[in-house]
Amino acid sequence: MAETPRFHLAFPVIDLEATRHFYTAVLGCRLGREDQRWIDFDFFGHQITAHLCERMPDVASNAVDGRQVPASHFGLVLEWEQWHALAERLAAREVEFLIQPHIRFAGQVGEQATLFLRDPSGNGLEFKAFRDAAALFAR
Repeated sequence: MAETPRFHLAFPVIDLEATRHFYTAVLGCRLGREDQRWIDFDFFGHQITAHLCERMPDVASNAVDGRQVPASHFGLVLEWEQWHALAERLAAREVEFLIQPHIRFAGQVGEQATLFLRDPSGNGLEFKAFRDAAALFAR
């Protein structure tokens, strides 16, 4: 079976040094190539590129489970244990969560752990895990 393709995502930031610190020291990403106005990161095997901008675009939000979720966000679906380890590590570092780690759809098809945070430029990130990984696209 062929390896799953890796995604590439480019996103705006307003402070490259704060971005470098957040993605390497807080999230544990490895540094890739960089220039004066951009940095590549190994985002759990995927390539993301932070591009320096003068200002951040406005981001709409959407109500989900009574919480305001940034309509534009990215992240990962982790293994259940990986997600819990990340949530504990972020909490220990006193990272400010946009939406606290919690379980959605408990006991139902699609039960998932999720958390939201923002990087130093305000980009929304979601990390989630499904109790049953096969339920990722279950309806």
